[in-house]
Amino acid sequence: MTLVLPTTARLLGLLARDLPPDRLATDPRVLAAHAADRSGTPPEGLPLAVVHARRTEEVTVTLRHAHALRVPVVPRGAGTGLSGGATAGEGTLVLDLSRMDRIHELSAEDQLAVVGPGVVTADLDRAAAAHGLRYAPDPASAAWSTIGGNIATNAGGLRCAKYGVTRDSVLGLEAVLADGTVVRTGRRTVKGVTGYDLTALLTGSEGTLAVITSATLRLRPVPVATATVAAYFATFEAAAEASYAIGRAGVVPALAELVDGPVLEAVDPALRARGAALLIVQCDGAGAAVEAAAVAALLAPTAARLETTEDPAEAETLLAARRLALPALERLGRPLIEDIAVPRSRLAEAAAGIRAISARHDVPVFTIAHAADGNLHPIVVVDPAQDGLPDAVWEAAGEIFALALRLGGTLTGEHGVGVLKRQWVAEELGPAAHALQRRLKDAFDPRGILNPGKGL
Repeated sequence: MTLVLPTTARLLGLLARDLPPDRLATDPRVLAAHAADRSGTPPEGLPLAVVHARRTEEVTVTLRHAHALRVPVVPRGAGTGLSGGATAGEGTLVLDLSRMDRIHELSAEDQLAVVGPGVVTADLDRAAAAHGLRYAPDPASAAWSTIGGNIATNAGGLRCAKYGVTRDSVLGLEAVLADGTVVRTGRRTVKGVTGYDLTALLTGSEGTLAVITSATLRLRPVPVATATVAAYFATFEAAAEASYAIGRAGVVPALAELVDGPVLEAVDPALRARGAALLIVQCDGAGAAVEAAAVAALLAPTAARLETTEDPAEAETLLAARRLALPALERLGRPLIEDIAVPRSRLAEAAAGIRAISARHDVPVFTIAHAADGNLHPIVVVDPAQDGLPDAVWEAAGEIFALALRLGGTLTGEHGVGVLKRQWVAEELGPAAHALQRRLKDAFDPRGILNPGKGL
């Protein structure tokens, strides 16, 4: 949407009048830094301004004026999103929430925290650890990503096998609707079924329904012990089959992560020399050692190499290959990160299908996965100097999405739809559910100013 000058000038004038002096930025360098997320999806032009909000009242003022003047608003956290959900082009107003970074409350008694959307995920986890607690969701970007962004995309993470995705740790929200109205959803109790579950609806809505300004989050006790198993396999498919055997045996690990050979090569060639795929499984709790021993026994017959440890520091060394995967691929170029999920029983079939698609289109695909819940990340790395994506890449991506749906899966498990996957949404949802979701969007945001062009 291109704004005529009088509208732009009026909005900027109102914001300059009603916000503290350091909240509004129009410097082109600031605009460029807030125009895209980690997906690298380039916007068309630059946003007209960035509002660096620090309080709910500033979000309310910003949205009230934008709503009145029909100016599109793109909410933004740390910009670590991988699907273009925070892309802000010409004529948009960026609402930066990263400075709303206070932990307002941390209750050891009730095992909950109340935090601003700009709190970094790992910082909350560290604060909880001082009370013998932790914030269970563990996205690979935890050291940089913010709670608000995690909630906006319903982010998953390494520990989601046992503890679920972000939605499973969100008890309640404070959010601001498109017209500036503040709403509070959910509660501080673990249970509660009064009314519709608006907390769950806003979680994963990618800033298209409301702007989150505070979150009440569930914390969990730090496990008394952990035990980790790292197994190398001759093929990615063999590793995927082995991961499914763990679930069939009744073991519920805290995490089960898969990394393929090309990713291992990018992280460290010495790792690739150990095998063509790495499966890392971690068990936690009082029975961690017993469960890990059972996992090792299941993996040993087909693994080329096996390592186990009950030492947390050694476990982090084993997990480094997974945590360093994306930074390693970013050194090779611009990663286009897909995020499909399939039934766990069909994980190996999906891996084989991705390999075939890669060969057919001559598009190298790097694959990592949250194996315990069937969530794969097939990643294509492209030259960042290229203007747009090659046709072969789009064709391969389309076939990967079709593969996921054919196997009974989904287009996205934890990264959101953003702009990169919009064209496939209707196919997964079906016409009736797609139309219903559009009506929900209209109810929350009748003028369509909140993150337009994203999600649906």
